[in-house]
Amino acid sequence: MAATPCSARDALRILATAADLADVAVEDLAAAMTATACGTALPARLERALRRSVEAARTRGPAGGPRAAGLAPNPARTEEVLTRLRGCQARLSAAPHDPAALRAMDDTAYTLCVLMGRPTALEAITAAEELLAATPTL
Repeated sequence: MAATPCSARDALRILATAADLADVAVEDLAAAMTATACGTALPARLERALRRSVEAARTRGPAGGPRAAGLAPNPARTEEVLTRLRGCQARLSAAPHDPAALRAMDDTAYTLCVLMGRPTALEAITAAEELLAATPTL
C-alpha cells in the first residue's frame, strides 16, 4: 500500500494477482514479503511477479479502471465458462494430482482470461463475477 497508494482491498488484489503470476499461495507471498523486513531477500520470481502486479495496478487507474472500449463478453457464455471453472476447481480439489483435472483447469482459466480480456485468472474471475452481477436476469 505504501508503494502504490491504494485501499486495503486494492492492495489485496495486487497481492493476489502477484501470487497468481508467481503461481504461489497469497499467504506464501505475504510471508516472503514479510521476511524481507528481517533481511531475507525476496526470491527473484516473486519480486518479478510483484513488480508486474504493482505496475499493472498503477497503469489501470482507480479500482481497476475502465478497460479499453470494445465488445463486452456475452453474459451467458461468461456464466458458462465461470461455472465450468468452478467445476474444475472442485475436481482439482478432489484429485490434486490428476493431470487431466489440472489440464482442464488450465484450459478453462485460459478461456476465461481471453473471454474477459484479463491477464490473470484472478482478474478474469473478478471481471466475470462483476459482469454477471451487473447483468439483469430475464
